[in-house]
Amino acid sequence: MATHSAFNEMFKNKLDFNQVIATQRSNIEALSAATQIVVESAQAVSRRQAEVIRENVEDVLKASKDLLTSGTPETNLTKQADFAKSIFESALSNLREVTEMVTKSGFEAFDLLNKQAAENLESISKASTAHSAPKKKTA
Repeated sequence: MATHSAFNEMFKNKLDFNQVIATQRSNIEALSAATQIVVESAQAVSRRQAEVIRENVEDVLKASKDLLTSGTPETNLTKQADFAKSIFESALSNLREVTEMVTKSGFEAFDLLNKQAAENLESISKASTAHSAPKKKTA
């Protein structure tokens, strides 16, 4: 009888495979959602960068035409300096905008994965508590 009791004791705290599968499904769904956030952000950043490039090309063409058709070298030099300053300010503004877009999506993805990890730890904690709780002995 002692062997039978030891064998039963060994499998008393069995693993709930349905819970394991549900947890892994939830993990995959969270990872998929986080990946979707990152992909959508990358697409938005790419679209914005394409818009910025188009705007910059238009500005350069307009400035070049203006410089070639207007006044004295002194006035052209001033126009070139003003144009360079505006391009620099625009580049900084665009860089800030893109950085904020990337940062925002990174935090969104991280928060989603962090929430999933917290849920997993809570689930493990509950399962551990349930298996380690003292059991009533039957006569």
